[in-house]
Amino acid sequence: MGATALPWTALDLAWLDFLKSHQASSDPLHDTLALLVSHQMGQGHACLDLEALWQAPSQLLGWTDLQIKSLVSLTEQSANDEAPADLFSQAHNPWALAAKTLPWAMGDHSPIVLALQDDGQALRVYLRRAWSAEQTIHSAIQHRLAQHFEVPHDVEAKLNTLFGPTDTSNNVPDWQRIACAKALRSGLTLITGGPGTGKTTTVVRLLALLQRAAHDSQKPLRIHLAAPTGKAASRLSSSIQSALNSLPPSWAEGIPTQAVTLHQLLQYNPDAAARPPPLLATDLVVVDEASMIDLELMARLMKCVPQHARLVLLGDKDQLASVEAGAVWSQLCEGASQSDDKTQAQTHQPYTLQAQTAVLHVSRRFHADSAIGEWSRCINVGQLQQLKATWQSLPQEVSSNSQSQLTPKPEVQRWPDEWQTRPQGQLHQHVLASLRTSWREWLSDLKPLQQSGAVCDAEKALNLLNNFGKFQVLCALRQGPWGVETLNELIGVALGLTKSLDRNFQAAKPQEAWYVGRPVMITRNDYHLHLMNGDVGQCLPTSTGLRVAFPDGKGGVRWILPSRLDAVETVFAMTVHKSQGSEYAHVLMVLPDREAPVLTRELLYTGITRAKSHLTWWVPKASVLWAALNQRVTRSGGLAEALFHRSK
Repeated sequence: MGATALPWTALDLAWLDFLKSHQASSDPLHDTLALLVSHQMGQGHACLDLEALWQAPSQLLGWTDLQIKSLVSLTEQSANDEAPADLFSQAHNPWALAAKTLPWAMGDHSPIVLALQDDGQALRVYLRRAWSAEQTIHSAIQHRLAQHFEVPHDVEAKLNTLFGPTDTSNNVPDWQRIACAKALRSGLTLITGGPGTGKTTTVVRLLALLQRAAHDSQKPLRIHLAAPTGKAASRLSSSIQSALNSLPPSWAEGIPTQAVTLHQLLQYNPDAAARPPPLLATDLVVVDEASMIDLELMARLMKCVPQHARLVLLGDKDQLASVEAGAVWSQLCEGASQSDDKTQAQTHQPYTLQAQTAVLHVSRRFHADSAIGEWSRCINVGQLQQLKATWQSLPQEVSSNSQSQLTPKPEVQRWPDEWQTRPQGQLHQHVLASLRTSWREWLSDLKPLQQSGAVCDAEKALNLLNNFGKFQVLCALRQGPWGVETLNELIGVALGLTKSLDRNFQAAKPQEAWYVGRPVMITRNDYHLHLMNGDVGQCLPTSTGLRVAFPDGKGGVRWILPSRLDAVETVFAMTVHKSQGSEYAHVLMVLPDREAPVLTRELLYTGITRAKSHLTWWVPKASVLWAALNQRVTRSGGLAEALFHRSK
């Protein structure tokens, strides 16, 4: 069975050609292993897990039965041609045996690296850059955990000022207080929790605590705030500014409020020539939305933050992992369930990562009887039967023509079955009416600007951006009739904002490509324009023609010529992946009418927890929702084993 019969990409095949041009191999399993490790890297895995490849190839690769059969036939052929049959019995993993003789995994500078068991059995196959990044992260974590910081003698008094005296009556730990105490003592702290559990509030109090202690010693701390995307950085900045109001008088002194993207902080441009990472002049780095950090970016972060500085990472361990390779955050948080509330013991032994992980449990966004909160909890633990019962009793949205605008909108609702037509050519009339209602304020503000000669100033632009961002359509897929590309086309036409379909705008006349009100998202970092992947702007009329307004993070906007934006897409709808780091008052969650590998429990959880107040389901077939609930994201990597299991 030739290599091209399996779903290899052009990059996979080019990688194999490169390897074979330097050293040939006659073993077809060698070729397949090289292709597989490249393929898995492209699918977000840090490595190729050989045990999973042998025991559960379909689950690992997500291939069809026919493709898996073709793959298995390679091992059978190799067994017949090159080795005694008993070597390929159930007692031996043929992939592990073949990996031990990979010609491209020999030597200290080989392009492929094998991770071995103590007995020499090959466990995982890495591309060297992924292996190096994983080793960098592991080593840096060990060094940071071994570093003990001096805790102020009056720490309890300061904690009492920020949190109030410890309440021992209900025997429930105050995890925000505990997280602060953990971060005081060590060079690395992980704070994880769901939406609204107070991660940012906790960090603000931590910053106040540390800065207060530093001022007492006449050495104010240099503090840096960052997040993986522009949207996440802007949201962190806003959250910090809001949380400062909850501090006691004078405790906000010296706390920064402006976050930047990680790429800006680390001066990282993956498309540029490799340069040694700069060592930051800092005493404390706080990074939000850590679940979005990929393997190589996390390695660079660990290199750039000096050993004398504290590093605090925030994120939701149950969210989707980074689009790029490596589910780093979920692996780091694997010991979260073993985290404890013992924060006072001081020894000369290194802290464990479990001891430096704080899990925040109480959501302040979703109250005790919140429907969105209940959905997120049930999805997270896979309570299928309870959700099926809840689904049947969900209120169904009624036509906006028959519903008073004064009628309270249900917190969670679903569209009626008769609205669930396949979106081909145009949207159902009730779907369009619902979208218009959801964007009512934005469309009302936009209408005057569609008149000839209208001019938009910064204040109006900021108001339009804010009103548009109150509602967001989130899709599981990018392509297909239920995907982002199709819905963006249909919504723009249905709202009367454009006459041409968005997918053809590149071929359209320049004046037709950009139209008043067109919302766009940056899809690639642009360091010259200081725009980051995920930034959202809006095309609006100015006195000098159409310009795209982007929030500047300081309460104003920046105007950019449309012709300077070469990596944007319309964003009436966006993928759930792109929505990470954002929140919206109302989310419309769109699923396709058939199952897909990307539909997982983590995707559902991430999507619905972007909603603050209202969630609407657009689900053509409920069976697709239940199948997604039973499917988990699995990504191969060795960090968790190195950090937690190897020491047992």
